[in-house]
Amino acid sequence: MNILFIIDGLPGGGAEKVVLTLAEGMVTLGHQVSLFSLRNVCDYSIPEGIEYKIIPDNTRVFWRKITEIKRRAKQLNNEIIKSQQANGKFALIFSNLHKTDRIVNQCRDLDQSKMWFCIHGIFSASYLGNKQGIGRWIKQQKIAKVYNQKNIIGVSQAAIDDLVNHFNITPKQSVEISNPFDIESILALANEPCPLAGTDYLIHVGRLHPNKRHDRLLKAYAKTQLPYPLILIGKGDDSYTEKLKALAAELGITDRVKFMGFCSNPYPYVKNAKALILSSDSEGFGNVLVESLICGTPVVSTNCPGGPSSILTGNLACGLSELNEDSLAEKIIFICNHPPIIEAKTLIDYGIIPTTLKYLALANN
Repeated sequence: MNILFIIDGLPGGGAEKVVLTLAEGMVTLGHQVSLFSLRNVCDYSIPEGIEYKIIPDNTRVFWRKITEIKRRAKQLNNEIIKSQQANGKFALIFSNLHKTDRIVNQCRDLDQSKMWFCIHGIFSASYLGNKQGIGRWIKQQKIAKVYNQKNIIGVSQAAIDDLVNHFNITPKQSVEISNPFDIESILALANEPCPLAGTDYLIHVGRLHPNKRHDRLLKAYAKTQLPYPLILIGKGDDSYTEKLKALAAELGITDRVKFMGFCSNPYPYVKNAKALILSSDSEGFGNVLVESLICGTPVVSTNCPGGPSSILTGNLACGLSELNEDSLAEKIIFICNHPPIIEAKTLIDYGIIPTTLKYLALANN
């Protein structure tokens, strides 16, 4: 099959990594894959065998923002026509991230039956926030215009339900497909040396951003009174990081909380931790939960809208907490004292090939 992925750019984000992993999986299975990026931004290496095309917007007129979506849709449309003339029609087209989706939605020559919009997060949290009244209604209408009666892929059922319920959308088709993981690569990286190996500690991995609710994490950790250090891997803007450090000081846990910043390979730290903790208000999926389980490390997570409840099932569900620091603290203590058994067979479905096959099966819909 001839398959196309479209994305706004390839900075170092989770959705971007998912797109590249899927594209590589499809090439491995013998398919022809193109990746069109709407910005000349790429923090990842492009896997071999993928046709990678940048479609930048070089317009510099002062009214460019007003005409951006329709103008860029025309540019994208022309590139798609050229590619199909050279290589044959696309059997599947996957649009990723909302800015891309708005542009793709204006490409009039696309075969809508082959077109799928991939929802990587909880839209109400990202785009409605604290909006009220007419401002909220206008945003809802704009988003509904893009996705109503379209084919939708959600990284979790919660991501699909959020889109439907908060934006009054009726998908033409919808399907839940979890994110893919290169299990062998994660295990190999996790086996690299770790300076903290042999010591007891808790870990949080993720960008330092208010939606991750590090305030809840720090308060819960303080309530546990556990002697193990809490390691935070990830970076954010300086002002937010300083607020977190000030909160740690206020809670009297400064000497036990370590802000490590960005780490190119966090897996050895995850593998050697007693538990990984996620404290978010919402998660499109929750990649770090699966990655931790692959490393053999139990997890504690708020049962927030998104993927955690679909990942932590069966005996792993004992790690789900309510959205408050008291419940999170209780679960941290429980998991540290009663770590659940992590069965490898439950993680196989998250592998690249099983996930890729689910995407490819959409050609038959």
